[in-house]
Amino acid sequence: MSIYKTDFAGRELTIETGKTAFLANGSCLVRYGDTVVQVTATMSPEPREGIDFFPLSVEYAERLYAVGKIPGGFTKREGRPTEKAILTSRVIDRPFRPLFPKDLRNDVTIEALVLSVEQDNSPEVAAMIGASVAVSISDIPFNGPIAGLQVGLLGDTIILNPTENERINSALELTLCASKDKIVMIEAGASEVPEEKMIEAIKVGHEEIIKICQFISKIVKAEGKSKIAYKSMVVADDVYADVKGLAYDALIKALDNPKKEVRDAETRAVENDVKEKLAVKYDGRENEVGEVLYKLQKEIVRSWLFDKEKRVDGRGLMDLRSLSAEVGLLPRVHGSGMFARGYTQVLTIATLGAIADMQKLDGLDNEEFKRYMHHYNFPSYSVGETRPSRGPGRREIGHGALAERALLPVLPSEEDFPYAIRCVSEVLTSNGSTSQGSVCGSTLALMDAGVPIKAPVAGISIGLITQGKKYKTMLDIQGIEDFFGDMDFKVAGTKKGITAIQVDIKVDGLTYEIIEEAFTKTRDARYAILDGIMKETIAEPRAELSKYAPRLISFHIDPEKIREVIGTGGKVIQKIVADTGVKIDITDDGKVVILAVDVEKANEAKAIIEGIVEEPELGKTYTGKVVKIMTFGAFVEFLPGKDGLVHISKLADNRVEKVEDVVKEGQEVRVKVIGFENGKVNLSMKDAE
Repeated sequence: MSIYKTDFAGRELTIETGKTAFLANGSCLVRYGDTVVQVTATMSPEPREGIDFFPLSVEYAERLYAVGKIPGGFTKREGRPTEKAILTSRVIDRPFRPLFPKDLRNDVTIEALVLSVEQDNSPEVAAMIGASVAVSISDIPFNGPIAGLQVGLLGDTIILNPTENERINSALELTLCASKDKIVMIEAGASEVPEEKMIEAIKVGHEEIIKICQFISKIVKAEGKSKIAYKSMVVADDVYADVKGLAYDALIKALDNPKKEVRDAETRAVENDVKEKLAVKYDGRENEVGEVLYKLQKEIVRSWLFDKEKRVDGRGLMDLRSLSAEVGLLPRVHGSGMFARGYTQVLTIATLGAIADMQKLDGLDNEEFKRYMHHYNFPSYSVGETRPSRGPGRREIGHGALAERALLPVLPSEEDFPYAIRCVSEVLTSNGSTSQGSVCGSTLALMDAGVPIKAPVAGISIGLITQGKKYKTMLDIQGIEDFFGDMDFKVAGTKKGITAIQVDIKVDGLTYEIIEEAFTKTRDARYAILDGIMKETIAEPRAELSKYAPRLISFHIDPEKIREVIGTGGKVIQKIVADTGVKIDITDDGKVVILAVDVEKANEAKAIIEGIVEEPELGKTYTGKVVKIMTFGAFVEFLPGKDGLVHISKLADNRVEKVEDVVKEGQEVRVKVIGFENGKVNLSMKDAE
């Protein structure tokens, strides 16, 4: 066992090797404060046959024992990964995947097991660094090391690996991954941070990452295994030559069409024709033929972009696709907005609910609830395919989280707008940039719902083509450019600054020059979208909520009275809800929030609650109901849940022989509070007249 230590953003980082998971190709134990994560890297001994991609799997496993919790539910064990775990797996996958050999077909699995969590020291960062160590010291071919960290912003001060309290107050939540030379992954949520400040944060973070990469290199020098000689899955020269001879000119003609459906149909026809002609000669090697067809299309599209600045739909490199937008499409929902960019078409529906409708979280963070939820659905018909729906996958969860991050900074506070908010983005047609389309569509839907957002948010992506050290960027990439290009750099924000970033890279990293160019061009395009189609469609949030959205009444009661409003076993509040049809939330500080589509019902529920908590006032007259008759008088409920005794002598001005001669159960009467005795209330009917 070996132990290596270094300073990481002012705290000690420890890497232990040779202590656990001996049968993995590479493993380490990462300690960052009291946060402990075991990371392993394992590769299958033989390549997987019949595939044309590198089969990498990244798993980030949360265990609730790491924070001293027992899972809920009947099974009392962890179930499917949390959304946070899925997003962390994606954050690790994205920077690592391009650094493995492109012709490697052996299965590789990176697994991070979170064993202990100290909230000030991010387990996600520990997992990212551990993954780099585990793969780098293993015999798995890898062009590393890389390292990652988190960057925050307090006022104008950039903070590296912020503590829990610093994260709460930070205007920036940036996760950065890089090698010694280039940036390999950026993911950020921000409170309208200017582009200049964002690039400064990236540079400051990179300086610290370089130190960690050097630290990992020392571990590799001492502990690293020799990299294995893997079986390369490069297509044979004879297959490449035969396919190119049959397909190249035909593919050029098929791809040179601005209409996606025509382009796709003609490309499929060329592919089918080539496969049929070579079926006998390359029987059993169909995958090689298919891989060459893919490579040829990639070569053609990249050549057009780089050498001719030509795009398949005829646009210039910095031109946006045609844009359209619409709001109020659906009559019964609270808000709806559709945003289209070329063929990409996203419909978002906004729904408002009670604070009790917030999502309950059961993860390793201290965060327990999520008030704003954004969900993204990507059905097969959106790309003209057919497959059964199996629920959201990692991609859908990731795109939903990106849009959620983009819009969160502009939402009104719970105090100003005490609703739970859910947006659902339905991708109706897809040809690239659906995640950024969902950002735009969601802004429209929220404004259509009357949510008083601080500013509209728009999203745009920019692509990249590289040839050696030369490169070209192109704005608003469509599917084919994303598929064959080197980068999908997504930026969302307002006129004031950036609210979210997500970068997918297929090369070994980005220079500062590329990142700065991406920020400048996406900012200009974002302004054009905000000032153009979005402002023309709906300039500001509607002044009134939809008539189908719940209305809200908010007021405070004495916290000591909450028990009376709830009642034994919840009987009192359940009866109020049953009688009025409203939703009621009561917080520990006595804040009561009533939601109802019918305002009159909400006011009725409010009156009942106010009556329950009201203290009887001596000398005050009330209207009540006779609830019980005794020989000595009648009990009258004069406030909800409160009754008092009207003695027989106080029923009328004249002498009363029998109580039943004056009142009956259920009768409404006027009573006056005339005194208190041993916690009981004495009432009078004759004095109320």
